[in-house]
This record gives sequence, structure tokens and C-alpha cells, in this order.
Amino acid sequence: MSPLALTIILGLTAALADGVGGLIIIQRHWERRYLRYFMAVGSGFMLATALVEMVPESLRIAPERAPAFLLLGYFLVHFFEHTVTAHFHFGEETHAVEFLHTHKSYTVLLGLVVHTFFDGIAIASGFLISNWLGWIIFLAVFLHKIPEGFTVGSVMLASGRSRRVAFVSSVILGASTLAGVLTMRLLSPMLQVGLPLSAGVTLYVAASDLIPEVNKEPGIRMALLVFVGVAVLLVLDWWVRM
Repeated sequence: MSPLALTIILGLTAALADGVGGLIIIQRHWERRYLRYFMAVGSGFMLATALVEMVPESLRIAPERAPAFLLLGYFLVHFFEHTVTAHFHFGEETHAVEFLHTHKSYTVLLGLVVHTFFDGIAIASGFLISNWLGWIIFLAVFLHKIPEGFTVGSVMLASGRSRRVAFVSSVILGASTLAGVLTMRLLSPMLQVGLPLSAGVTLYVAASDLIPEVNKEPGIRMALLVFVGVAVLLVLDWWVRM
């Protein structure tokens, strides 16, 4: 299989996971703890991927410009998720009063669309460097995709939107991810910009979106699952370098 075909297939797989998250929230009976487990393991794996793989590789290919693009990627997501959007967190949205004005739910969707677009940029950037980096970034993205689709669907339901709108919103996130993959493949000469930008986005989503949600859970089980996610990445990294 060609690298281009593999990248597109994995981008589509990640996109479909957003839709799965949307399907979960519109079901009347679903098990919350499995979603939290995904979020905990994914946050650790994603943070480790950003710091151990994406940031060093960004500094290698663009030593002078990478720090600025890392910072830009980090605060780009912060701007759209927590400045344009006044209220946002991953997981089930239970504060319906925050979304009495419908436009607020669509600002959440906008923030997540920006973030998911860079998920796609990250996957494609990884494969432009090596299959190893591409697969690792794909796994990091995939692990938070279901909670992501769940989140946007939950916000739509909290704002009074229909289950159909909730599901379509999760599909939009998936389409944005695929658009990011295709954009980076078309603009592959911009790899020195795309990888550090997406690394900053990945770092933000892991450290500022996912881990704070995990930390709200009582007990140590969820916290330990974060370490499991980190350990999996470190073991894979050690194994491939042997």
C-alpha cells in the first residue's frame, strides 16, 4: 500500500471514530466508564507522543522556527476552545443553562473543528517523516476521537438540538480530520510548519483538555491509566529503537 493511501485510510479511520462518539451519546443506554478509560489512557499516550516524538522531530526539521510554531499551535486551540467558546470541557455536557443561546453550541463545534483539522495535519505530517511516527501519531489521535465526538454531540443535546444534529456535528469533526490529512498531503513542502503546529495542538489537547477532565475523577484508578498511556508509548519507542 502506498504511503498516501495508508495516510488517507488512517485519516478516515480516525474520522469514523468521531462518528462513533456521536453515536454513543445519542443512544439511551451507554456505559460511561469506558469513555473515561479511553480519555485517561489517551491523554497519557497523547502527551507522551507530543513530548517524546513530535516536539523533538519538529526541532530536528526546523530548529529555529519550530518553537514559535509550537507555541502558535498551542494557543491557537486555546483561542478557539476557551476564548471564542466561553464554556468548554471534554465529556458529557450537563450544564444546559450554559447553552440557552444556540450559537454557543456552534462555537464549541467551531473550536473542535479547528482542533480536529490539526489532528489530520498531525497524522499526515507524521507519515511524511516516517511510518513509525505516522502510526504513533495516528494512535494518539484515535484514542481521543471517540470522547471528542461524544463531547460535541453532548453539547448539541444540552443546547436543545436534536439527536440528528448531535450526530451530524460529530460527523463534521470527522470530515475536518480528513480535510486536515488531505491538506497536509497537498502541502507537503510545508511540513516544517505543519508538524510543529500540530505538535502544539496535540500538546494542548492532552495537557489542557484531557488530563484536567481525568483529574476530576475521584480515586487513583483514572490517574494510573494516564501513566499506562505514557508507559505504552515509552515501551513502543524503546522497542522500535532496539
